[in-house]
This record gives sequence, structure tokens and C-alpha cells, in this order.
Amino acid sequence: MIFLDTPVLSASYRRKYREDRVKPDEVILLEKMIADNEPLAIPGIVFQEFLSGLKEEVQFQKLQKLANSFPIILATQQDHLEAAKIANVCRRHGVATSATDCLIAAMAIVQKAQLFTLDQDFVYMARYCPIPLFPKPSTEN
Repeated sequence: MIFLDTPVLSASYRRKYREDRVKPDEVILLEKMIADNEPLAIPGIVFQEFLSGLKEEVQFQKLQKLANSFPIILATQQDHLEAAKIANVCRRHGVATSATDCLIAAMAIVQKAQLFTLDQDFVYMARYCPIPLFPKPSTEN
């Protein structure tokens, strides 16, 4: 299972790409994964983030329908417990996190899902907790 994070969904569905511009690699990869029927899902909190901040109801309805085409995985008590542990270990190591990112990471860990994200914060968090990132980030820095 691969969990989709908000930046991937936003890049794929909230942005418009003109014909004369190449889509980002991540958008092309997601399109291929959908075409190949890869097991993809959206954590519930990502579903909420993705649909937040939209100005037009028409856009909200369109994106809600699109997001509903993926399974939505809701957080459990165990996920919230793991999120608190992740927040604590990251804080001890000086890594700033948000409650939302900790919950997304925890859900990926508990569900044994890979997290497809563009958010570099997860790369920093992965140094201190076993978030299975997709695609695996390069170790160059």
C-alpha cells in the first residue's frame, strides 16, 4: 500500500499544467501508478488537508469526487499513540514537526504503507523513526 500525501495530490490535481510545460516527475509517476492499479490510499487527515482552502465550491466538489476515488484510511488510537512517540523523539533530536505530519507518518508506519510525499520534513523525521518513504529518497545532501 502507498499512502498519498497532500503535496503529491495538490501537484497532481490542484495545479493546471499548460500543454507547453512538462508535468513534474511525481505527477507522471502518480498517473502511471493509477494506470497500473497500484494499491494507493489517502490518510483521512490528508483528505482533509487536500480539500481545505479551496475558494470555489465547484472546485471543492470536483476534488472531493476525485479524492473519493481512492480508499480513505482513518486514524486509529494506535496511530495517534505512535504519532505522539514520533513527535517526542523528533523533538528530542531538534527536528520540528507538526501534529499532522506525525499522524501521517505514524499511519504509514502502523499500516506498513509507503508514504509518497514531496514534503522534505518527512525526510528529516525518517532519520529518527522508520517512515517508509516512496520513492526512496536519495542519500545525497
